[in-house]
Amino acid sequence: MLKSIQGFFNRRIRPAEGVTSREATEEALRLATAALLIEVTRADKEVKEEERAVVTHSVGKTFGLSPDETQELVEMAEEEVRESVSLYQFTLLVDKGFSYEEKRHIVELLWQVVFADEEMEKHEEHMVRKIADLLHVTHRDFIEAKLKAKRPGGTFL
Repeated sequence: MLKSIQGFFNRRIRPAEGVTSREATEEALRLATAALLIEVTRADKEVKEEERAVVTHSVGKTFGLSPDETQELVEMAEEEVRESVSLYQFTLLVDKGFSYEEKRHIVELLWQVVFADEEMEKHEEHMVRKIADLLHVTHRDFIEAKLKAKRPGGTFL
């Protein structure tokens, strides 16, 4: 597992030639966030189109990306998720790189993915709880995010 985490950091955090360290870190944070959203779509073993649409929309809107940039980021994140062995490589980066408010926002996005298909499977809830814990988001904020995403108009779409 440590090798996988090291590989993730080496591929996604070390800046390429001509790219600043800050730009590389921002790209890695966007990638890790998208990967967490994708992980939630896979929690119940069935990725639904509604969930994919919320992931794509959330990533684009949150980071102010063009449709092409959003698609590229989502595809890269899907590849990272396929290659990963745990959530830790993504949550560690997000936990260290984002403020508490930004992490709370990510938990809200996770819940929006869960409720995209108007169903909540126990595996999805468990996954969001696990990610929220790893991001050190309080139980209170975890519940508030869930209620916000669940009410009508609580999702972006």
